[in-house]
Amino acid sequence: MARAQTIDVFEVKGVAVDVTDETAAAARDKALAIGEGLAFRHLLERLTQRADHEHLPDLPGREIAAYVRDFSIELEKRSAVRYLASLSYRFKPAEVRRLLTDFGLWFAETPSKPVLVLPVYQIAGTLLLWDEPNPWRDAWNQASARDGLVPLVHPIGDLSDIAVIGAEQALDGDAQRLAAIARRYEAGDVLVVHGTRGMDARGERAKLDVVATRYGTAINEQSLVKSFAAGPGDDVDALLRRAASTLVQDIEDNWKRDNILRLGDLGVLVVAVPISGLSHWLKIRKRLDGVAVIRRVDLVLMSLDEVRVNLHHFGSPDQLVLALEQADLLLSWKGDEAILELLGPAGDDRS
Repeated sequence: MARAQTIDVFEVKGVAVDVTDETAAAARDKALAIGEGLAFRHLLERLTQRADHEHLPDLPGREIAAYVRDFSIELEKRSAVRYLASLSYRFKPAEVRRLLTDFGLWFAETPSKPVLVLPVYQIAGTLLLWDEPNPWRDAWNQASARDGLVPLVHPIGDLSDIAVIGAEQALDGDAQRLAAIARRYEAGDVLVVHGTRGMDARGERAKLDVVATRYGTAINEQSLVKSFAAGPGDDVDALLRRAASTLVQDIEDNWKRDNILRLGDLGVLVVAVPISGLSHWLKIRKRLDGVAVIRRVDLVLMSLDEVRVNLHHFGSPDQLVLALEQADLLLSWKGDEAILELLGPAGDDRS
């Protein structure tokens, strides 16, 4: 079953290089430098909004190296003058944050839980979701192959999926059925993208009107309404692919907007954590370590059934709640007391 993989925000994988030079050693050195630059640019674009990409720092290779923690090489091939490989780089979070802050760029680094995409295609009054062909669904399968902060998952469309939810129920926002299909794919949210195909006012070119609604844990229920017209020489498939690709970028930008990390906006929250034992607390502690907006966790008190901590965090309380939810941690209030709990059973082995 298709599920998105959890990403390490500061790791860029699968950078393909293919370089020819006078010797294999020279080609390798050049390839590593090129790969490092490509990976660094990809990382900065992952963290920032599309409108800021033209303002990203363009550093020379010798300066980029200072931000690299380590790298690995896979699928390496070489000849006397050629070098091919797939490279992965891990970057230093604190240094990258400082660079973006120095350039006055806002950024986000909280990854979303996987989002399940349900593309409903409407043409001549007919609604298609699981039917074949569904060119709108095909367009989303192609457009979503990226490793941004919002990992997208595509359902396989088997009989079990068909039994859970249909096109009309998806468009109606049937909460019970949306939750059921999300559980099947271990997704946090569901994105229903309703694409209606028609013709422009002059009846000359195809157009696509889209309403995309994300259901789940977003700070605000997020809906996008957009129209796309075929360009000169575009066929319908090209129109659908362009629309899907644009919407993927919009979804990323909306998530980043809600999770902008302002390093100067610091807060401290006193939190009570009910626990059933030491292993329960260690699971929670491990998840806290992966929450981007949390700067530090200070242990204040620990007993057999409760831990009290000070959470030093960036951003607003809403951002903290949302970031914790992505790590399967629930922050709630009982009166004036903040309570942090592990979502799911304490014995759950997910990390």
